Amino acid sequence: MQSVLLVIDMQVAFFERVPALAVQRAALVAAINELVGAFRRAERPILWVRQEFAADLSDAFLDMRRNASRITIAGTPGAELLPELDRKAHDPVIVKQRYSAFFRTALEEVLAPWGAVTLVIAGINTHACVRTTAIDAYQRDIEVLLARDGIASGDAEHHDVTLRYLDEHIVRIQTNPQLLAHLEGA
Repeated sequence: MQSVLLVIDMQVAFFERVPALAVQRAALVAAINELVGAFRRAERPILWVRQEFAADLSDAFLDMRRNASRITIAGTPGAELLPELDRKAHDPVIVKQRYSAFFRTALEEVLAPWGAVTLVIAGINTHACVRTTAIDAYQRDIEVLLARDGIASGDAEHHDVTLRYLDEHIVRIQTNPQLLAHLEGA
């Protein structure tokens, strides 16, 4: 079974606007880059997911439109992935407009050539985009491993509740050393 790394929403705007994420930035980037390096050495796919909306919010979700919330707007620096991430130009990028990386995106089509996959998910926010993507993967009978060292939320309480909810029933939560061992054994 092919392991695929999916890195969700590691975008400039979130780390600039959310103090709880800003303080975790260096540790998250280090953990994710460690996984990216291991996946590259194992010649396994790495997919980057980022949220992006039109300037007029016509494609944004309800809460954003109601509150005229302008974050990760197409063409702005805030919509870009953090520059210190080990992203290569040839790595596929999935652009989403809802919490789930599966909702109205090409993610399923991108995954299809690899057949049965184990999806290793890293990124933010655990309680929103990471959670809904993990659940949507589970609903598609995709094995999901959450990268404990490479996920975070701007809301620590919801991060912890989400991990308790997902653990063992929908996903398996693993540290980087566990994931690296999994990758070597796959």
